[in-house]
Amino acid sequence: MGKALASGVRLELLDFLAQGPRSVDELARLSALEVANTSHHLQVLRGARLVDVERRGTRSVYRLRGEDVGLFLTSLHRLGEANLAEVARALRDLAGSGPREEVDRATLAARVRRGEVALIDVRPAEEYRAGHLAGARSVPLPDLARRLEELPVGREVVAYCRGPYCVLAVEAVELLRQHGRTAHRLEDGVWEWRARGLAIVSGDEPSIAAARRGRR
Repeated sequence: MGKALASGVRLELLDFLAQGPRSVDELARLSALEVANTSHHLQVLRGARLVDVERRGTRSVYRLRGEDVGLFLTSLHRLGEANLAEVARALRDLAGSGPREEVDRATLAARVRRGEVALIDVRPAEEYRAGHLAGARSVPLPDLARRLEELPVGREVVAYCRGPYCVLAVEAVELLRQHGRTAHRLEDGVWEWRARGLAIVSGDEPSIAAARRGRR
């Protein structure tokens, strides 16, 4: 496992798979690698029992082997944030020149349950279907401008994406504020939420019932 993880490329592939199952072609496109090179790295990860593969017609689709792999990645992120100055700088750069906005998870979950906040997932729709925060609505970033009318007027909007190093939610908040909306970014992604035992659901629609239960 140590050998398999000793590669920035393979860690990046695991991060992509943490958002949901993907084919070799999709992973090659996302990571800007040749398909053969991507396949080689995936075979190394599979040999270390970090990913599984299944055939879907002519495609090989990979997924994380288990939830513990995703939680490991989250722990690795935290370790970097705690011990590496360049990681802390990267987070500050993502937040922009202003102070980082801390969104309290328990308070946010309660406000979503009460309908006080519009929680939006700005990742691609397939990642939303694979797993999303309970009560979140899927509004992929490329669709956000034309779907602003779907978001309740006068209600705060909280956007999230793939976690603290993802810029999709940063761009979403900028766009929302340009249109006069009160908007904030939730730094957490699905795996940060999972690590704290908060509700994650799958499928095409928000699940307010799951949000009310507060856990999976």
